[in-house]
Amino acid sequence: MKEEVKGGGGAPNRELYALLNISPEASDEEIRKAYRQWAQVYHPDKYQAAQMKDIATENFQRICEAYEILSDEHKRLIYDIYGMEGLTSGLELGPNLNKAEEIKEELERLRRQKEQEKVSSHVRPSGSVMANLSLPQFLEGDGIMRGMAMASEVQSQLSERSGIALAGNLAVDGSSGGGVASIVFRHHISPASSIEFMGSAGLRALLGVQTSRQLSQHSSATMGLAMSLKDGSINLSNNWTRQLSETTNGNIQLALGTDTSIGVGWQKKDQKMSAAGDIKIGPGAVGLTAHYTHRFSSNSHGRVGGRFGSGALELEVGGGRKISNFSTVRMLYTIGIQGIFWKFELHRGGQKLIVPVLLSRQLNPIFASGAFIIPTSLYFLVKTYIVKPYNLKREKKKSLENAEKTLSQVRESRATAEKAQKLLQNVANRKRSRQLETGGLVVTKATYGSRKALRNRSESEEAKDEATSQIIDVTLPLNFLVNESGQLKLHGGVKKSGIMGFCDPCPGEPKQLYIEYTYGGNKYEVTVDDFEELVIPKEAHRI
Repeated sequence: MKEEVKGGGGAPNRELYALLNISPEASDEEIRKAYRQWAQVYHPDKYQAAQMKDIATENFQRICEAYEILSDEHKRLIYDIYGMEGLTSGLELGPNLNKAEEIKEELERLRRQKEQEKVSSHVRPSGSVMANLSLPQFLEGDGIMRGMAMASEVQSQLSERSGIALAGNLAVDGSSGGGVASIVFRHHISPASSIEFMGSAGLRALLGVQTSRQLSQHSSATMGLAMSLKDGSINLSNNWTRQLSETTNGNIQLALGTDTSIGVGWQKKDQKMSAAGDIKIGPGAVGLTAHYTHRFSSNSHGRVGGRFGSGALELEVGGGRKISNFSTVRMLYTIGIQGIFWKFELHRGGQKLIVPVLLSRQLNPIFASGAFIIPTSLYFLVKTYIVKPYNLKREKKKSLENAEKTLSQVRESRATAEKAQKLLQNVANRKRSRQLETGGLVVTKATYGSRKALRNRSESEEAKDEATSQIIDVTLPLNFLVNESGQLKLHGGVKKSGIMGFCDPCPGEPKQLYIEYTYGGNKYEVTVDDFEELVIPKEAHRI
């Protein structure tokens, strides 16, 4: 089966695969084999005591439900795309949809329809405010404000294929100023091509048209034509973009008219970093820009960049931090031929507040060093003694609130896991004894739960108590899953809390699995993330 995700996005639906401990790519024969293995343990007829029979019946029903869905091609396809919600929502697929491809196509059509309805009623505003401040100007008694600029744009979807954008900006610099108002109408001619009509009035009054087309799976082209309403000049622009790898794009730009130039650029972006650079050459002018951003964590990043050319020479360094789900702050230090600057930025949603502060027009080495070292030192002091303690306190509070909300759910899950483990005990102990006799694989200790709790178990007693509530002992079910060849495999892309005898002891928290085991008289240990594949024994795990 192909890797599909719930609702077209988010985490894959893999709970039923975890329950049977099979790969999301498992064949029909592998599904039947897994079902028979679990049915031998949980079939109610194997138990005489009423309590054990009830536990077996409850878990046997779970096994049968998983098998019924995954062994049916149509149901499995719906589950892979939409999860249990897709199977229980009563989607009207129609009587003529008999093939898996037809079901998938219809489900994708319904999903796109819902997304389009959502987009059609959604208006997306964005804007920015820039306030240029000058310390030398303030010290000279001319006020601190050097200039100001504001820009705003509102985009709205008119129909499935058409949209409109209204924008405007105003700028004031000293005693002069100006503004521009513009409108852009976009229409998708086909899935591979689109066209835009634009017009603006004000400082740069013009009319234009631009068309884009996807030339192939990895390349696209954009061509534009604009005419100035002031002097009648015509400008042509062409841009070709090519995907060079999964994370890298390259582009070539050509402009003909009053601003004739040719440029070459590239962009690279992955989970840890992003970088971009371009060079532009025109009549009597050359410009080069580049920047590199490194993500230290999901909340913080560092940035270095520069501009070099006929009219610019500057170096920029700084960093930013995410302060909420929607807000990021950034501070940058810039030194160049225009002087020494601090730049403060606040990004929230589609809105930006940018405040460049001119500190000095002169490139004094001592002043330049101080302007860099002082705010950097203050940042690390504030981060260490104010921000970090506050974040730890806030995370602990959120964790406690989440634990209170999910307390009954966790209790129920733990009880279900304990019942499942109870019936696995006899078989798991027999397998363990057999492996001990042959010097095979024996899991001596295994815990699953909160990543932070697993780290804190060796710390204070208070931390140990808190950690215990966020982890579960899974030594027994893992010994049960050891095969006759003395190997254990947990499949990648499958959340481990769904494995029989496991549960999620801390919903919403990142989780890991820690295992200590013996094999051939040697001791081993390994820690894996929630969705990471695990195959043991491995020599790399030896202590």
